[in-house]
Amino acid sequence: MNSTDLLLDSFGRIRDLVGQAVGDLTSDELAFRPQGIGNSIAWLVWHLTRIQDDHVAEVAGRAQTWTDAGFDTRFGLPLDAEDTGYSHTKEQVAAVQVQSGALLIDYHEAVYAQTVAYLGTLTKTDLERVVDDNWDPPVTLGVRLISVITDDLQHVGQAAYIKGLLPQTK
Repeated sequence: MNSTDLLLDSFGRIRDLVGQAVGDLTSDELAFRPQGIGNSIAWLVWHLTRIQDDHVAEVAGRAQTWTDAGFDTRFGLPLDAEDTGYSHTKEQVAAVQVQSGALLIDYHEAVYAQTVAYLGTLTKTDLERVVDDNWDPPVTLGVRLISVITDDLQHVGQAAYIKGLLPQTK
């Protein structure tokens, strides 16, 4: 197994976990916020997908799926099109409302497809390329992709935890 295979496996696991976390939840369940102030499942899955979309699009030198495929319009959120959810206030978190889990899954699937396509073009030397020299040490492509994976895994784990807090009505 090579580095690209490991990255593909990791992003594939995130994809599977997103589907499990969102499943057949209603819009009210997706909007549930622990103690009325925490992050909702909708926000967590939207945000982790926005981060993957934003970061992979940047290193791949392509447009983000969010705007390029019209998901910004489909979601109709009262946020700027370039917003990824980073440093959102509790009011901004509350503004991320979705009508169905299917829309979240559709967006994640589209981003996942773009990620897989990009990963298929990489070589070992590509992973060593510096993509951000604002850090010490500078960030390589490999480190950036691992950062996206760890961020996504944390957020999908939080979404799964919140799903477990939902009142059992089904």
